[in-house]
Amino acid sequence: MGLPAGLLDAGYTRLLRPVLFRACGGDPEAIHELMIRVLAGFGSAGPAAALTGLVAGSRGRRTTVAGIDFGSRVGLAAGLDKDATAVLAWRGLGFGFAELGTVTARAQPGNPRPRMFRLRDSKAVINRMGFNNPGAEAVAATLAARNVFRGNGVAGIPIGISIGKTKLVELADAVSDYLSSYRLLAPHADYVAVNVSSPNTPGLRSLQDGGALADLLGALVSEAATMAAESHPSVPERGPGRCGPMPIFVKVAPDLTWAQLDEVLATCADHGAAGLIATNTTLARDGLAASDQTRAAEAGGLSGAPLTRRAREVVGYVCEHTDLPVMGVGGVITAADAMALFDAGASLVQLYTGFIYGGPGLPAAVNALDVERQGS
Repeated sequence: MGLPAGLLDAGYTRLLRPVLFRACGGDPEAIHELMIRVLAGFGSAGPAAALTGLVAGSRGRRTTVAGIDFGSRVGLAAGLDKDATAVLAWRGLGFGFAELGTVTARAQPGNPRPRMFRLRDSKAVINRMGFNNPGAEAVAATLAARNVFRGNGVAGIPIGISIGKTKLVELADAVSDYLSSYRLLAPHADYVAVNVSSPNTPGLRSLQDGGALADLLGALVSEAATMAAESHPSVPERGPGRCGPMPIFVKVAPDLTWAQLDEVLATCADHGAAGLIATNTTLARDGLAASDQTRAAEAGGLSGAPLTRRAREVVGYVCEHTDLPVMGVGGVITAADAMALFDAGASLVQLYTGFIYGGPGLPAAVNALDVERQGS
C-alpha cells in the first residue's frame, strides 16, 4: 500500500520542495535538470519498483481514449521530460500516462538562458525554452535503449511524444520537418502530439491556421496510415504496423479566439486527428500576484494558476464543439481543478506546473478523487 495523497503532499510541499527550490542557487532550469537526472536513475527494476510502491495508493480511474488503454486519467504534460531520459519513472510518481518532448527533427539548444522563471506567489511559471532538445534521432535512441516501443508496455503507462518545428526550418518546410520527427519517433509512442501552439518558436502558432494545419495534419495522418500498412520487423513485440494507425493529437493555444478555435476543430475533424490537447501556455499576464508583477515583462509562455480559468473555458468550448476526445491541461494546481476540466468534458488531464508546486501528491490526489467520484 502506497502513501496517501495527503501525506505525499505534506512530505513534498513542507520538506522536499523548500530544499529543492533552493538547490542550484535557486535556478529553476538547473533544478529541473537535476530532478530529471535523479528520475532517470529509476530506470532499473529495483528503484522503479520502490518508487511505484511509494505512490501505489494513487491508482486511478481507467479509461480508453483513441483506442489507448489508460490506467488513470491524469498524465504528465510535455515539457518536463524533453529528452525522454526519465521515461521509466513517471508511472512510479502516480501518472497514468506521460507525454515526452517537445522533440524537433534537429537537435537545438533553445533560447538563451535565463529562460525559465518561477512565480511562487502566483503558483506559476514563465518559460521561453524554445524547444531545447537533442533531436528526434537521439530521443528515439534513448527510448530504444530503454526498450520503450509502441504498445509493449515497458514504461508501465502509455507514452505520448510531442513533436514541434525545428527553429531554423522555414515555415514553408514545416511539413517535411514534422514528418522527419514522426518517422523516427512513432515506433516508440502510443500517440503523437503535434505542437503548433508554443509561443517560443517564431511563427509556430501560424500553423494553427486552417490551411497550414490541414496540410500538416493531412501529411502526418497519411504517414501514420502508410506506416500502419507496412511491416516493421525491427520493432520488438509490437510496432506501428501491428497497432493500427498512430493516434495524432493537436495541441492548441489558449489565446485563440472562438472563431479561430472553430477553424482548428473543423480542420482536425476533417483531416483525421484523434483528438485535441487544450491548452498550451499563454501570452497573457492576467492573474499574477502583486509580488510577481515584475516578472510580467519576461517574454515567454505563462503556465500555472493564472491559466486555470482560461484553460477551463477553452476545454469547455472545445468539448462542446467537437466529438473528438480532449486532453485538458493548464492551471491544474489542485485535484478540484482537474475535476473541473473533467466536468467541462475532458477525457484526460495533464500536469506540468501543478506538479512542480505539488509534487507526487497532486496526481495521487487527482486519482483518488476521480475514483471516489466514479463510485459515488
